[in-house]
Amino acid sequence: MSFVGRSYRLPWIYEVGRQNIIEFAYAVSDLNPVYRDPEAAKAIGHPDSVASPTFLSVLATRSHHVVTDDPDLGLDYSRMVHGAQRFVLHRPVRPGDRLTTSAHVDDITSRAGNDYIVLRSEFATEEGEKVGTVVATLIVRGDGIGLGEGKDA
Repeated sequence: MSFVGRSYRLPWIYEVGRQNIIEFAYAVSDLNPVYRDPEAAKAIGHPDSVASPTFLSVLATRSHHVVTDDPDLGLDYSRMVHGAQRFVLHRPVRPGDRLTTSAHVDDITSRAGNDYIVLRSEFATEEGEKVGTVVATLIVRGDGIGLGEGKDA
């Protein structure tokens, strides 16, 4: 079966904590006060502190593993590197958000002896409000998966 078009619903809810947001901001050296101080965030119109725009990469990485760990895919993780990533935020991530995640395989192609797999992760609140989308391109060097365009697993 082709993996392009396959979707995975992650089985957990991720509850965003204020400390998670602060720790991520420090980890990426983004010290904007709206990530650490609710009053700074309120001063510019947010109801509470907000997460850095790239905070969803924490959850996207988890969703990537759900796909890449699928034994039917046969991906050799030791040959994989991260090629690109882009973020679309529908609204800021805030403390107390309880986020659901789904992962989608949007494309698999082969070029120059490498396989490229495009994964899209969608994040929403438990109530279904869209929060963000992360699209990542993963590159599997050499004979990593051999799924190229149009091939089946």
